[in-house]
Formats: sequence, C-alpha cells, structure tokens
Amino acid sequence: MNSMPAREALTGSSGHAAVPGQSGAPPVAPPPPSPVQQARWGDIDPGSIYEYIRVATFAIGPDGRINQWSERAADFFALPAEEALGADPVTALVPREHWRNGRARLERTLAGEEWIGTTPYLDREGSESLAEVYLMPAAGHASEDGTPGALCLAVDLGKLRRIETDLAASAAVFGQTPSGFFLFDRELRLQRVNKAFADAVGVPAELLAGRGAHDLFVPAEAERLQAAVRQVLATGDPVVDLRFSGSLPSRGGERRWAISLYRLTGPGERPIGVAGQVNDVTSRLVAEREAAGVRRNLALVNEASAHIGSTLDLETTAKELLDVVVPQFCDLATVDLYSALLSGETGPALAGAGRGGAYDGSGELRRVAVSSVVGDAAAVLGGDSAAYGELGYGARLAAAEAGGTLCYPPRSPHARALRTGRSAIPDPGPDPLLRSTLVVPLVARNQVLGLVQLSRAIGSEPFDARDVAIAEEIAARAAVCVDNARLYRREHERALILQRSLLPPGNPEASGLEIACRYRPSSNNTEVGGDWFDVIPLPGNRTALVIGDVMGRGLRAAVAMGQLRTAVRTLAMLDLEPAEVLGALDDIARGLGDPGPGPLPGYGRPDRPVDEHAAEVYLATCVYAVFDAVTRRCTFANAGHLPPVLLSPGEPARMLDVPPGLPLGVGGEPFEEVTLELPDGALLGLYTDGLVESRKHQLDEGLLAFRLALQNGGPVLETLCDQVLNELDPHHGEDDIALLMARVRAFPEDAVGDWRLPPEPTSVAKARELACGWLLVRGLEELVDTTELLVSELVTNALKHGRGDIRLRLLKDTTMVCEVWDDGYAQPRQRRAQETDEGGRGLQLVSLLAERWGSRRTPHGKIVWFELSI
Repeated sequence: MNSMPAREALTGSSGHAAVPGQSGAPPVAPPPPSPVQQARWGDIDPGSIYEYIRVATFAIGPDGRINQWSERAADFFALPAEEALGADPVTALVPREHWRNGRARLERTLAGEEWIGTTPYLDREGSESLAEVYLMPAAGHASEDGTPGALCLAVDLGKLRRIETDLAASAAVFGQTPSGFFLFDRELRLQRVNKAFADAVGVPAELLAGRGAHDLFVPAEAERLQAAVRQVLATGDPVVDLRFSGSLPSRGGERRWAISLYRLTGPGERPIGVAGQVNDVTSRLVAEREAAGVRRNLALVNEASAHIGSTLDLETTAKELLDVVVPQFCDLATVDLYSALLSGETGPALAGAGRGGAYDGSGELRRVAVSSVVGDAAAVLGGDSAAYGELGYGARLAAAEAGGTLCYPPRSPHARALRTGRSAIPDPGPDPLLRSTLVVPLVARNQVLGLVQLSRAIGSEPFDARDVAIAEEIAARAAVCVDNARLYRREHERALILQRSLLPPGNPEASGLEIACRYRPSSNNTEVGGDWFDVIPLPGNRTALVIGDVMGRGLRAAVAMGQLRTAVRTLAMLDLEPAEVLGALDDIARGLGDPGPGPLPGYGRPDRPVDEHAAEVYLATCVYAVFDAVTRRCTFANAGHLPPVLLSPGEPARMLDVPPGLPLGVGGEPFEEVTLELPDGALLGLYTDGLVESRKHQLDEGLLAFRLALQNGGPVLETLCDQVLNELDPHHGEDDIALLMARVRAFPEDAVGDWRLPPEPTSVAKARELACGWLLVRGLEELVDTTELLVSELVTNALKHGRGDIRLRLLKDTTMVCEVWDDGYAQPRQRRAQETDEGGRGLQLVSLLAERWGSRRTPHGKIVWFELSI
C-alpha cells in the first residue's frame, strides 16, 4: 500500500479542506482527530514495513572481523551468532566467485570510504540472492591507532523491487481507473479513496479520510455495507457484486451501486483493512431493464415455438413449457393436467370443459411439472384456506408437489379459468414470497386440458395486460403439443403392451449358460419394432438361442415379429435341427406375406383392396442356435443375419464363420449348419444391426467396436450388456436394438453319468443298478425308487422296440434328467391300456411319476427322456 496518504493524515497536510457551513461546502461532519493528535508516543501493532522487506544489520571491527551480529542478520544470512562473531564477513557471506570483489570493497570501507551498492549473497535456502548493501565507516568502532570499523545494512533487493512495483500499481489503480476505489482500516474508517469514489458520493476526497459508512449513506444501506466489511475483515472471503440502492445525504435521487470487497493482509496473514471497488449501475440497470422488456416478448414466443413439443411425452412437454417461462417470464410456475388426460383418454371432466354451465372446473388434476427459482410458495404449490378465506371459498387445497393431485374449489379463480377457458389473476394470498400470480388454462381443440400457473416473487414487476397476452399465446401453443402427446400416449401404450408381450419376461435361464439380454426400441414413431430374441429350453439340457429382425419399423413389424417368434417356439418344440427350423420358418414367412387368392364367387367382398406391400413386412433375418450343455457343442444356422461373435478365454473376440443364407420369406435356397465346441467361460454374443450400424458409421466400424467392447468389458454379464449399449449406441435410437449374450458354464465332472449297455435282458437290471448307485453317491436318495422304476420301463422299451446298443445317461442340474438312447427310429406313443391288456402301461407310469417326459430324434435313432425335480 502507498504510505503517502497515511503520512498526510498523520501530519494533517491533506490540502485546504472546506469548512462546514461555508458556501459550497458539502454537509459533512469534521474529520476525527488523527492518530498523531491523539498520541505522539506509543507501541504499534506487529507487522511494520520491515516485515515486508528483509533487513539485516551487523558491525565489522577495525580488524575486518564481525564483532556485532543482530538476530535479523542471523535470519537474513541463515548464520547463527556463534558462527558469525569473529568471522571474516567476505568469506562467510559472499559466494566464493565474488570473494575478490568483496574483499576490495571491505578494505576501502575500513579505510574510510562509504559505499552503497548491490552484492550477491547466500540466503537461508543456500541459493544465491542479491542484496542492496550500505557499508559506512563507524568511528565508534575505531581501533587504538584510529582505524575505524564499519557498519553494514543489507536489504533483500528482490523484496524491495516487488514493493516498489506494488506501490506503483496501487498508485495507478487509484489514480487512473474510472471505478471508485476505497480502503477501510480495521476500525471501518476510510483511509484512502480515489477521485472516482469521491465524485460518486459527492464529497471531496480530502474530506473523506476517517469517515465511516454512516457519514455517507442512508442508515439501512450503511449497516449492510458495514456488515459486509466486517464479514470480509473477519473471514477473508471476498464479497463480489454486492448490490444496494438508496440516496446519498450529499446528493439527491435514488441510486444503485455494485460493490466488491476484499481483505488486505499484512505479514503473517494479519488483517490490516478492506479494499473495495464501487460502480454506479443506476443508468445501466434502467437501460437493461427496458431493453430486456422489449426483447423478452418476441424471444419468449419464438422459444416456445422451437422448444415446446420436441417429444410426444406429456410430462416432458409440460417441463419444456416451464423451461421457457422460468425464469425468463416468471419466478415460479406449475402445470396441472386432468388426471383422465394422463391415461390418454377423454374423461367426463374433459367432456364438459369449455362449454360452460354444466362443468364447474373442480375436477381432479395432477401436478405434472413444477419449476421455481425461489423457495417454497404455499399458495402456488397447493395453497391453504387463508388464500381464499376473504373470498369465502373456505375449502382447503391439499399441497401438491410434482406428481400429486389436487382439486380447486368451485369458486376459486383457478376453477373459473378451467370452466370458462379464460385467464385469471388471483390474489397471491398471504404468501410472503409472491407478488403476483397468473392462471392460464390450456385449451386445445375446444377442450380444457388443465392450467398453467405463473407467479412472480417479491421484487419483480406484477403481471400486466401485455404479460397476460404473452402467457396466453405460449399456453395455446403448449396446449396443442400436450393434446398431441395425449393422443400419442394412448396409441403408444397399446403398441408397447403388444411389444412387451412378445419378448421374454426378465432374464431367462438356460442349462449350462449364464444369460443376459437387452431390448432397446427405436425412438421413432411408436417406439416398437421388429427386433426380437428368445431363449427356448430343449430336452436333454439343451437350449435354443434365437435372435431376429423383421425388416421395417412400427406396429406392423411388431405384429410380424410376434408371429415369427411364436412359429420359432413351436418349431423348436418339435426338436428339429437348426437348418430345418429355419427352412420351416421360411415357408411360414412366405405364407404370412402372401396376400392370398381373391374371394370366391359369391363370397366376401370382391372390391376389397389387396395390400401389395404386405410381403415386404414379412422379410426377416434370423440366427437359430442350439447349445448342448453336456458336450458344450453349439449348432448354428443363419438366415441373412449378422454373424454371432465369440469371445473365448485368452483370445480376442471373433466373428463366427456361419454361412449367411437368405432372409426369411425369400425362399429358394436351403440353410446350412455349423457346429462348434465352445470352451468353458466363452462368451457368445447375438445382436441385431441397430447395435452396430447407423448413419454415423459404417457396419465394419460397428462390428469392430462391438468386439472391442466385449474384450474390454467386465466379468459381470449384466454390467457388460449395459456397457456395450452405452458405447455402441451413440445415435440414441435410430433403430431397434436386441442384444442376447450367453456365457458358457461347464457342468461339473460328476454331474453327468453315461453308460452303454448291450441289447440283452440283463441290461435292465444293470441299468437299475447303475442309476441307483449314481443317485446315492450324489445324495439324491429321495429319487432312487422313482428313477429305478422309470429306468426299468424305458430300458425295457428300448430292448423291445429298438435295436442296437442301449445308452443310459443321467444329468444333474436344477433337475435330474434321465435319457435312454437306442438305434430305433419308431417314436414311443402313449396309449390307454384296457383292463384285460397285459402291457402298454409303461409310458403311463412315466407320464404319471415324472415332471416331464418326451422323445426326440437323433441322426441314428431316438432318445426317450424323463425329468424329476430335485
């Protein structure tokens, strides 16, 4: 800080001050006595100018040795007194390369020559610094022969230059800046001001020294300023852009100021005062307010047209309306819609709205959106009886946050707006936060859908006629968007119910596989499409994994997808090979797309138009895979779909080489199969093209990104699915996405029992013995009796109706499965035995005692199996 004003204050030489009472003198009280007038002698607080600049003094005797050493010298040179006294100052203090020059200077000083200059020295960190040194002969330290000693005063030159720079900068800021600057001391008295501040308050600068805030401003604003100065002085936290208004005792008229305050600290972070900057923003605020009022009307209407209705979601549309009006138009706003509206229907309350007479506007509404830049306002967020007591309404409104329901009393301004479709400006009631409220009904297609309530807080301008017109225009545009969203919601809910009914519920389970799946509909149209996936349990601990994509989007694609999915499940239950399933599915798809022959003569409507585009809807791609949990072998067949991705442990992810085939519904070519053995822990990914292809990147880039996402993903399959979707779906819903991921979990070695038996009668007893022993070892004693009986029946049937060796296999998973293999192709058929028949009851026993049973073909015969719960 510049010490000149302080020195002038102490000496009283601050210029010719105007004497109060003379002509032209401002009505300012005389300044208080200065500190010099109060006390000539006394102690000062710690932290003088010497704390800012490093100063050291010491004395050198006639012999050229240090004979006096101060504590500041010890701190300055980092040399204790016991080492300094009696030492050669040049050797102890000057760097070695400057020793010769230092010695010459010292000798000339001891000879009686005074020297002022700079010299390098080693500071307390051991690095070389520069000091300004004053060497002067000292007669009091002369020797007996009259040789004088020397006194040395050393100042850190870097600190000194910084102080000079700070003083110059301070003088420039105070003298040249157009903003008003001032300094308060710790007693909250002005210590220094610049001309801009003096001009702003209308008092000469020389009369402001020692003044306080109460000498310049009205009491209320002076207290606010003093409180802010105390806070900054106590905490050190700056106060920026503090706004206050009032009039000056020395200048008439209402003014508006913006003040920023900062604490000044001395050595050791000791507070020494507060600096401030003040700007008169009166004219600027008036101009800005007028310009904002002119621009706001057009900007609000334009923003409402561009912003409201970007989606067909009711709640989002309501929030978009509030985003437009808060805080640009009002401080707090709510949107209330009739409860019947949210279900997409036109209820009784809506049927009478807007016609007058029959409907009193007191139907149940739901608060769908709330936006506020102020605290809670009870009258707007629900209100109470006090808000309507003077008008005689009497009924209490239930407080309603977003999502709550409420009913307005029939005689309230809100109900009147709902009943008549006209805006109202009700009394804001006793709420201390609100100054003005405006209620605008949402009317579209001659129906009142609800209302929007707008409020301005204390300190804002009340609503006028121009504001009402703007609010009604914005509400009218928003009402059309809300009604469109209502109509869309009704259709969307129906389509979504259909979509959900066609997909597997939750995460399906599969033997030997950990399954995770995701479906993300397109954001276009009805958000339903033709992508689907399925996980179908098959006999023998096998699982069919299916993923497909019907070409096209919308409800027609979803219906076609449902028909094909049902057909796949039916064909899977027949236990056909994957290629056979796709072949039959291709025939079904072509049949679905065929518009069929015209009506027979005399029947139907011969003039009914035929949908020539129906065949296009039923073109689809599909991958059908069957995984055997016991052998870990998976057989794939593809109908024009993207190939599966396999990530084996310790290997990079790769695309499986599965023949692509033609899409379903094209026909003309058979489908091929590929069988692979999947290692334990392998990850299989099935997906649709919406995951890897978009307008922003090519298919090859998407496939590469998918493989990298699988390689870099975590071990948790559910989390991995989410990571893949987040990384590969940056376009947010261009197309439907279906993702099915399966990780192989190999059976334990003791979970499978497998034996081959010769086609001999003794094999029946041997099969019983092997099955019972296997169950007892695995702690399944409760299944022994039933299994023994059913194994006997199946092995006996294999001997009687089959041929070749018999294979018995037991599998323990979530259930116990028993399979009997033979080389006969005749499938078993359950029949009802008569009372006189000696046989034919074996399969009836199997059907009665087993949870499930069945048979399936193999390339060389058949398998008959049954399943028991564990």
